[in-house]
Amino acid sequence: MSNAPAPKMIFVNLPVADLPASIAFYEAVGAVRNKDFADDSAQMLSFSESIHVMLLTHERFTSFTPRKIPDAHATAQVLLALSEVSREQVDDTTEKALAAGGTEPNPQQDHGFMYGRSFADLDGHIWEVTWMDVEAALAANRESAA
Repeated sequence: MSNAPAPKMIFVNLPVADLPASIAFYEAVGAVRNKDFADDSAQMLSFSESIHVMLLTHERFTSFTPRKIPDAHATAQVLLALSEVSREQVDDTTEKALAAGGTEPNPQQDHGFMYGRSFADLDGHIWEVTWMDVEAALAANRESAA
């Protein structure tokens, strides 16, 4: 048995107005439902072994914090970033989100070595979907530092 720490994971907790609709949206984008962590007020969905989204009804979300839930259609508290392996995958993920009822709140960004688009889910939470050629990005940084 190892005493090594468990790998780090992230669980993004999002308040949602309509849990079944939000589950369907995230499944359409490519997240996989985890039925072990679900009830009438919450559902865990996974993008990978380390990236998870916890969709929580407003009532369940407010059990974790006394702070008011902002209207994500009108305000932005966070921008969530999700990496993809190619420019085509960025487009594919974004198009799936749009087809499932999401919106594209920001213009496409193309910097050559980095490409990104964004989508807002049904509740207005913004996801930045990005691809980056790391070697080209590092080379650009070295050039600008010289």
